[in-house]
Amino acid sequence: MLLLTSPRIREHEITDRSVYLDRRRFLALGAAGALAMAALPARAAPLAAAKSGFTLAETLTTKEAVTGYNNFIELGNSKEAPAQLGPAYFRPQPWSVSVDGECAKPGTIAFEDLVSPHKLEERIYRMRCVEAWSMVIPWIGIPLADVIKRFEPNSKAKYVEFNTLVDPERLPGQRFSMYDWPYVEALRLDEAMNPLALLAVGLYGEELRPQNGAPIRLVVPWKYGFKSVKSIVRIRFTETAPRTTWMRIAPKEYGFYANVNPEVDHPRWSQGSERRIGEFLRRKTLPFNGYAEQVAGLYSSLDLVANF
Repeated sequence: MLLLTSPRIREHEITDRSVYLDRRRFLALGAAGALAMAALPARAAPLAAAKSGFTLAETLTTKEAVTGYNNFIELGNSKEAPAQLGPAYFRPQPWSVSVDGECAKPGTIAFEDLVSPHKLEERIYRMRCVEAWSMVIPWIGIPLADVIKRFEPNSKAKYVEFNTLVDPERLPGQRFSMYDWPYVEALRLDEAMNPLALLAVGLYGEELRPQNGAPIRLVVPWKYGFKSVKSIVRIRFTETAPRTTWMRIAPKEYGFYANVNPEVDHPRWSQGSERRIGEFLRRKTLPFNGYAEQVAGLYSSLDLVANF
């Protein structure tokens, strides 16, 4: 249920016209998906993970909300479509990730081999969407920095690019959308090496579900959620900044850095406050989503207004 602090509907909560016009095709997919879902297990597989020092004294968002209210345009443009279509269409096994670009050890690595050398840990992070809603999520994953070190980026590597899977059979949102696939996101290398950056493989003690980016996704808690690319199949080290998906779609609205900043509004709505899913009242948005102590030093030379 969507709780608003005002009876007025905000501009950024209005369904895009192209999505509305595609409604019949997505309803058809949903009907087919309902038949396939009957054969699926009711629960995701459990994951064992050690507790970590990355935690919060804040109420967790319910698992039902975290797994039922999602942005994953490859599975559909509405918040409900990923949870409705993902379990029916998306299978994350087998899975592999290719690594290339400016590194000493490129190649393709199976998901199990990518993850197994590392100890899984639980980290409770705030998640702030650019649409001005937020959650608190108990992720399970491995430090991104530890994975990057294994591939030995060279002196030319200044950025890390991540690509989502392209497969319209498993990701039906890719069949009808005007987006230019694959979904691409990127970080500066020093951002990727920050201890907060996480490659998540689970949440709430279970494996990631399709709608949350199974089997492996990025979590960068001081940035808006669209930076945390899902269902990763490629990691590429580059000398120049990649042009990311939302920079291509709407360059006047979405920048490369996308650090959570209540002082820099989206062109169409304020970023000064947010709606925590499950709460009625809005709360103030924190600089860097509350992680300024850990990451502000990465941007000491930047004008954060000009470099959204």
